[in-house]
Amino acid sequence: MNNSNELLVSVEKPSTAFGGWRMLPFTWGALLAGVVMVITAGIMAANDKGETAGVLACIGIASIILAGILCPGHFTVQPNTARVLMLFGAYRGTVRDAGFHWVNPFVNKRFISVRVHNHVSEKLKVNDKRGNPIEIAAVVVWRVKDTAQAIFDVEDFVNYVKIQSESAIRHVASNYAYDHGESDEITLRGGGEEVSVALSKELQERLSKAGVFVDEARITHLAYAPEIAQAMLRRQQAEAVIAARQKIVHGAVSMVEMALRELAEKNVVHLDDDRKAAMVSNLLVVLCGEAEVTPVVNTGTLYQ
Repeated sequence: MNNSNELLVSVEKPSTAFGGWRMLPFTWGALLAGVVMVITAGIMAANDKGETAGVLACIGIASIILAGILCPGHFTVQPNTARVLMLFGAYRGTVRDAGFHWVNPFVNKRFISVRVHNHVSEKLKVNDKRGNPIEIAAVVVWRVKDTAQAIFDVEDFVNYVKIQSESAIRHVASNYAYDHGESDEITLRGGGEEVSVALSKELQERLSKAGVFVDEARITHLAYAPEIAQAMLRRQQAEAVIAARQKIVHGAVSMVEMALRELAEKNVVHLDDDRKAAMVSNLLVVLCGEAEVTPVVNTGTLYQ
C-alpha cells in the first residue's frame, strides 16, 4: 500500500493524435454548412415557410456550434518541442511529432520545449576544500528528457534547474582544493576535465527528478575571492620563482657534473679537490646568476 505522502514519479508516454489536415475539412465543412443552412432558413422564413425554416435554422446553429467545438482540437508541434495532453486533470500522453494535429477539443495541450538550454550561473562565493574563499561560476547544458516528470513532478522545472545547478556547483567546489594540491590530487584549477565530469554527475543526480538530462557542465569562472586575491597572487608568484630556481639549480648541477666527468674521461686536466671545488663554484655562479658574469683571468695559481 502506497503512502499518501509519497511522491508519485511520472513517466512520459506517447499519445496518438489525429492528422490535423484530415480533420480540418470536417471542421470547416460543419461551419460552412451551418452558415448556409442559417441563411437558407432566413430566406425560407421570408417566403412564409416558418416551420421548415425553424428546423433548418436549428440544425444550422448546431452545425456552427459543432465547428466551434472541433476547432480548438487543432494544434501544431514545432521541431524540438512537445505538447503534454491532459484531460480533466488526467495525463493522456505527450505528442512529440512535429506537424499539424487534432485531438479531443476538451484536452489541455500544454507546450514544453525539449530544445537544448544553457544555464549560466552567477559568480558564487564558496570555500574550497582547504577553507579558502573562492569565486566560481559554471555553464550547464541541459534539455528535457521526460516531459511528464518536468511538468508534474516539480513546480517549475526551469527554476528547479537553476536552483539545483547552483547547489551542485557549491557542493562540488567545496570537495576540491583551488590549486596546490598534494601529489596526484585533483584541483579545481588543474583538474578541468575531472571536475567537469564530477559536476555533471552531481547535476544529473539532482535534476533527474525533473526529467532533465545534463549534456555538459563546465566551469567558466574560477578565482580567489577579492579579499584574499592579492595575498594568494603573491604566494603564487613566490612559488613560481622557487620552482624556477629549483629547475635552474638542477640543470646547473647536471651541467657541472657532466663537465667534470668529461674532463676526467678525456684526461684534459687533472684537478685535485680544491681545484674541483673552485671550478664548481665558478660554474654555479655563471649558470645560476641572474646577471651576466664578468670573467676574471687568474694569471697566477690557485694557491698564490
